[in-house]
Parts: sequence; structure tokens; C-alpha cells
Amino acid sequence: MEKKNIDWSNLGFAYMQTDMRYVSNYKDGAWDEGALTSDANIVLNECACVLQYAQTCFEGLKAYTTEDGHIVTFRPDLNAKRMADSAARLEMPVFPEDRFVEAVHKVVEANAAYVPPYGSGATLYIRPYMFGSNAVIGVKPADEYQFRVFTTPVGPYFKGGAKPITIRVCDYDRAAPHGTGHVKAGLNYAMSLYAIVDAHQKGYDENMYLDAATRTKVEETGGANFIFITKDNTVVTPKSGTILPSITRRSLLYVAEKYLGLKTEEREVYLDEVKDFAECGLCGTAAVISPVGKIVDHDKEICFPSGMEKMGPTIQKLYDTLTGIQMGHIEAPEGWIHTIC
Repeated sequence: MEKKNIDWSNLGFAYMQTDMRYVSNYKDGAWDEGALTSDANIVLNECACVLQYAQTCFEGLKAYTTEDGHIVTFRPDLNAKRMADSAARLEMPVFPEDRFVEAVHKVVEANAAYVPPYGSGATLYIRPYMFGSNAVIGVKPADEYQFRVFTTPVGPYFKGGAKPITIRVCDYDRAAPHGTGHVKAGLNYAMSLYAIVDAHQKGYDENMYLDAATRTKVEETGGANFIFITKDNTVVTPKSGTILPSITRRSLLYVAEKYLGLKTEEREVYLDEVKDFAECGLCGTAAVISPVGKIVDHDKEICFPSGMEKMGPTIQKLYDTLTGIQMGHIEAPEGWIHTIC
């Protein structure tokens, strides 16, 4: 298979249309068999539920070329489960988890020419999503839905290496108690747009959201979970019912304990203890781990001992180990790697 003539080393993190995508429709209480299509466009009624009441959820994962030349994806079964949970919370029909993995497999296989080569620093980003497609004017769930998967080749999230970023403690709330913060709903991301644009305009890279009930506990950013390292080298991640359960975070905790022999804790993290951590990072699909060098809490600055020049030593080990597993030069736990071809 010949790769597309793309300048892989200069790809940004942006959409590029690929050849094929997967579509399945839900009507009269059942999903159809689904199929690949070359048509990238969606035609909807002006009153489609997704346009009126934002009934939509999505997932994000990547396909990689490993050191030995195989094309693989990383833990797609967990994305399937998380999308099932999101759909159930939004009163949408669950797309079967085995069919989700099969759809991802088919789309990546059909777009194999767009999977960047090993060592390029680029990957194939995969976006499964679902939305209410029929006309709805009263506030209620749709009766018909569409599930789709598209892919796009993307460059490394950080050009020139992962330099530590500066974030601020945000005055806006990302998610309410008993709300939808724990599912990957499009509406959650719409709510974060004003805050992230405001943060960028004021010179910050991201927002740290606190719990909406007490505004004393660390939750997450608009699109990533926090990971902290204590001065005695314990890996700590915040625990809350309104945090999206990151697959990367879950994988990093396993790697920390089983591969690196580190102690791990998932617990409530209070803002007033953040100053005592040695390292901080944001974890997610796009960058795996983004190191944080400084947090600005209004008139106070929290500067981590790891500094503003490079990842802290423990976060670097976590990053190197997880990416090594994804790229195939470190043996993966059973079931983590799904081989496409």
C-alpha cells in the first residue's frame, strides 16, 4: 500500500479530508447494518434535533504505525464503552460496542494510505460521533440517529517538543454536580469555548476548572484530565463524578504502577494543596501528557519545581513508557493494542 503524498513532518492538528468514512442510521428502533462511504457531507433537516437541542456525543482516538510497520489503534474498546455511557446519559440509542470497534477498524483500514509513517511524529486521528438526525421542535429526544466515523491525519500536538504551559484557575464552571461532565457530550465543549478564548486572550494556555459546588477541588481542563506528582513520587489524579473518565489517564495510572513501580492515588485534590506537588501535567488523546509549569490563581502564582523548560522527570518517564507501548517498542498489556493491518 502506497502512502499519500503528504508532508507528514509539517502536518498541524487540523482537519484533512480522507477517502472513506463509516455511516450507520438508527430508525424504527434499530440500527441498520452500516457501510463505508466516500461522501463527507451530511444533509439534515433545518429542525434536526442536533441543531436545536445539541443531542450529540463523540469520541477521539488515534491510529499509529508501529516500529515493525503495523497499523494499530490503542484501546478502542474503552472508547466504545465510554460512547455507550455518553449515549445512555443523553437518551440516545447505544451503538453496540463490538460494532463500534469494527467500524473504527474498517475506516482506518480503508484510509491506511493516510496513516503517517513510523517516526514522523504524526498520527491518524479517529473521530466517532453520533447525533439526533430527525426533526424535533418540542424539547425531547430524537427518534432517529446517525453514527459516523471519520479520520484525519494530524501532526504532533506540540511542534518542537512539549514545553510546559501556563494555565489559570478559571472563574467559570465546566460542569454541575449531577450534570453531564462525566460524558463526552458536545454541549460540554460548547460551554468551555468562551472560557478558553478568554484565557488565550489573557496569555494563558488552558483553564483549570474547579468543582462547581464548593470551588475548592481541582476537576479538569476543557479537554484533558490533570495528573500530579508528589515530592515523594506518588502519581495523583483528581477523582470526581463530573470529570470525564480519560482513557489516557487510566492507562497512565496502570503504567505508573505496573511498569514503573510507582504508587498511585485517585482521590479528591484540593486547590490549596496543588502548591505542594512537584510536577503537573494534562493528559489526553491529543498530546498524551502536556506538562504544566505554572498555575495562576488570580493574584497568586504556583510554580512547579519541574520548571518551564521541559517535562518533569516522572512525567517524562510516564510519557515515554505509554508512547513506547503505543508505538510498539515496549510490550503492551494484553488487549491494549488493536491491530488493523
